[in-house]
Amino acid sequence: MAKDRTGEFPTKAQLIDFIKGYEGKVTKREVARAFGIRGQEKIMLKQVLRELVEEGHIAKDTQRALRPANRLPGVQVIEFAGLDKHGDPLGKLENYQGDGPPPTIYIQEGRRKKTPAMGKGDRALVHLIPVKDDPPIYRAKVIKTLRAAPSGILGVFKGNENGGRIHPVNKKDRDEYWVDREDTRGAADGELVTAEFIRSSNRRKLGPRRARIKERLGDVAAAKSISMIAIHAHDIPYEFPQHVTKAADRAKPVDLGNRTDLRNVPLITIDPADARDHDDAIWAEEDPDPANPGGWHAIVAIADVAHYVQPDSPLDKEALRRGNSCYFPDRVVPMLPEVLSAGLCSLQPGKERACMAVHMWFDKNGKKLRHQFVRGLMKSHANINYQQAQRALDGMPDEMTEPLLESVLKPLYGTFKALMSAREKRDPLELDMPERRIQLDDLGQVKGIALRERLDTHRLVEEFMVTANVCAAETLEDKNVPAMYRVHEEPSMDKLDSLREFLASLKMKLAKGAVMMPRLFNGILNQVKDGPYEQMVNQVVLRSQTQAYYSPENLGHFGLALRRYAHFTSPIRRYSDLIVHRGLVKALKLGDDGLTEREMLDMGSIGEQISGTERRAMAAERDSTDRYMASYLSDHIGDEFIGRVTGVTRFGLFVELEPSGGDGLIPISEIGNDYYVLDEDQHKLVGERYGQEFKLGDKLDVRLTEANQFTGGLKLELVTEGDAGSVSGKPRRNSKERIKNQKRRHSRSRNAPRKKK
Repeated sequence: MAKDRTGEFPTKAQLIDFIKGYEGKVTKREVARAFGIRGQEKIMLKQVLRELVEEGHIAKDTQRALRPANRLPGVQVIEFAGLDKHGDPLGKLENYQGDGPPPTIYIQEGRRKKTPAMGKGDRALVHLIPVKDDPPIYRAKVIKTLRAAPSGILGVFKGNENGGRIHPVNKKDRDEYWVDREDTRGAADGELVTAEFIRSSNRRKLGPRRARIKERLGDVAAAKSISMIAIHAHDIPYEFPQHVTKAADRAKPVDLGNRTDLRNVPLITIDPADARDHDDAIWAEEDPDPANPGGWHAIVAIADVAHYVQPDSPLDKEALRRGNSCYFPDRVVPMLPEVLSAGLCSLQPGKERACMAVHMWFDKNGKKLRHQFVRGLMKSHANINYQQAQRALDGMPDEMTEPLLESVLKPLYGTFKALMSAREKRDPLELDMPERRIQLDDLGQVKGIALRERLDTHRLVEEFMVTANVCAAETLEDKNVPAMYRVHEEPSMDKLDSLREFLASLKMKLAKGAVMMPRLFNGILNQVKDGPYEQMVNQVVLRSQTQAYYSPENLGHFGLALRRYAHFTSPIRRYSDLIVHRGLVKALKLGDDGLTEREMLDMGSIGEQISGTERRAMAAERDSTDRYMASYLSDHIGDEFIGRVTGVTRFGLFVELEPSGGDGLIPISEIGNDYYVLDEDQHKLVGERYGQEFKLGDKLDVRLTEANQFTGGLKLELVTEGDAGSVSGKPRRNSKERIKNQKRRHSRSRNAPRKKK
């Protein structure tokens, strides 16, 4: 739009229309250029623009940018707000203070592929582009993603009574933080501490950032420090805000009201011996219906967490932020405050508790005939551990299980056997991966590493839970209410090709073009069962699988061989299950605290959030276990072990020690006097000179040379008789010059970048 120099100076209406229709930042300069305003007329333009601002038609932002008064400033900080009904990402203003409803802001995906999409809890600095004024709609182009500054740190204090420095335990934080003498709280040198940052004055801009010690956690080498390091390293929220704990403290027991009375049904909980929260109870009987001879009727009752954790409440927001409980050898970081997780929501024996329960009827072969959900009031008749239940079923009941054996335990086991018949027909993936448990003494020190028992009672409870989860998914799908599915997709083609190459090296086949089903993998695993390659093949098959996640889109559960599956049975420790409970409440009209419209629109982003927190918890739990293992093995430096190769990389071999299960690394430089080449498809290192091979599953004699309890790292070396090359007989045909070149190339690849050609 340009001015006709024979015409008059632009009117106020023309100026407003121009500013309103201009895309991008507009200042007085852009206005003058558009209308051809020069010289003395610029003074007049300045005056007219000032009048438009005073009259409320336009507004002026920082950096002299102009905009219509009813529009937002062009640069804003927004938060991710979820997805609309079409799946488009939405944002919301971080500090909206307008009179009317907040504007609709669509987040525009960046052109740079490396820029990650915004998700739950993310913030960004954006440029807002108006799309519509009434109602206000904007497009937001991300300028920069923002990460909230950490509120505190966990580190080791180094100093004395005059002050000192904190060295963070988080390997990503390479800074040091200064603590003044009055802020040390008496911390001693070498103590693990939590600290909060102190805002520095203008006169103190140089030097390390200041901090104030909040809590002294004791000697960094103490056992209780191990989990705290993992918790902080992975940003696991472990303290509840005061307003959340106050909300939990206000919770009260429920009365029967409109609930189904299940108090006389002898439901029991079967859990690990040290469990503090009990969120699932089970019971079964022979089906009295003569039309179902040999069939079974079972009930799975789950703590009604949805009654206590209402949508958008402080408890709900904190539970979503955490996503799940985290379990460490010495502690639990719960998703809900303890007054709920170990109190009102825990199905404690003899206590009346609110529950969501599902009745299930099966024929004699374990085929589910029908099911029905109810919202009830129950009273657990006993809590027993897996070992107690197993001993009772094996004919050795104790005082607690003796009265339950005929009336409860045997019917449960009869139902389980029927369910196992149905499971065998379904043929889900049956990986055999030994799981180890860290045993602690009364002081929190590791006293031993033991293989977890795998009892029939474990399988019994698991099968009841799996079936209840299927019922939940089926009901939500049948009622057209969004479900938070537990999705496990089939392996990708790339991973299958890699697995196929590996199996070929063992003269085994994985058919090409066959419909991928778990039974195909089970056939492979059965071929190597009890043989020398059993653990190796189990490892490779496991690595070929995709990672499970949460999503409102049903893509099935490949590993369980189920068409639909949703977690329902652990709402005390998983937010996904709480969402499913709310969905059932809405679908079956069991109350006014069901799934909300906002939650139904946000299911995609909620699924991404809780999938992320699950991965975070798994990483923290794994790190904690590694640190405990390293602490346990630190007294065995120099000892020799039998190890099995569990990973083959360009930089060395990962080896699992037997019987402890600790994972250590043999650096490639320590393997032998040769140049080793990685064969990725066959998971092995091959020496070019002597032809010696190290492959996945190999057993090796190794020596422990280092155990770092702060990082959890173990360093190993091979125990060999003489030179590594002597193991494989004569070296390959190589001139002395070629051997020198190989050594030179090996040294260069490890220590310096190659020159560009």
